[in-house]
Amino acid sequence: MAYLLDANIFIQAKNLHYGLDFCPAFWEWLIASNANGTVLSIEKVGDEIAAGGDELSNWAAQRGDSFFLKPDTALLQGLGTVSVWANGQGYEPTAVNTFLQVADYYLVAHALTHGHTVVTHEIASASTKRIKIPNACIGLNIKFMTPYEMLRHERARFILGPQT
Repeated sequence: MAYLLDANIFIQAKNLHYGLDFCPAFWEWLIASNANGTVLSIEKVGDEIAAGGDELSNWAAQRGDSFFLKPDTALLQGLGTVSVWANGQGYEPTAVNTFLQVADYYLVAHALTHGHTVVTHEIASASTKRIKIPNACIGLNIKFMTPYEMLRHERARFILGPQT
């Protein structure tokens, strides 16, 4: 199973629990898991991270296309399916238009097209004012989970080593 990470996974990790300065093991785990094809993201997420102009954007820039996947021709069908779903769910037009312009749309379509599991901090919502990733995943039968579920499922271990 491959996991497709939302931008909020990287951003919240950097800002909260897994700062690049004090929890390098998390970031090393992401790199190693990407090398074995388990952890991925998409170019549009990489673009969102790059806009931050900070240490996270520097980290992401070093990962390249093998981590932040470029769109492929197979994605076109997935984009169409997600667009039809979004337009048929009773969301406000502004919510649909916004969703179809942001990385979330591409993330969900990529997961649908390639059978990946989406990893996000977002929580499903009954609101018609914003399309949340979990709502789209539920509606399109795409598996999704929190980063903590992913880490437990993959049995990630961040063990304190010698102080340097």
